[in-house]
Amino acid sequence: MARVRITWTKSGIGYAADQKATIRALGLRRLHDTVEHEDSRSIRGMAHKVAHLVTVEELL
Repeated sequence: MARVRITWTKSGIGYAADQKATIRALGLRRLHDTVEHEDSRSIRGMAHKVAHLVTVEELL
């Protein structure tokens, strides 16, 4: 199964608490932190919700 690499690129200051919680739920702790997850609908949905704060790369 494919994997996705998600990097936190923009601060969550000034954004809603649910968006900050989504960042934490993805496993990101600090700005410029990177995590890899199995590609799934739930991970894609969370990444879409905070797309303005993260960068998503598809890995093969």
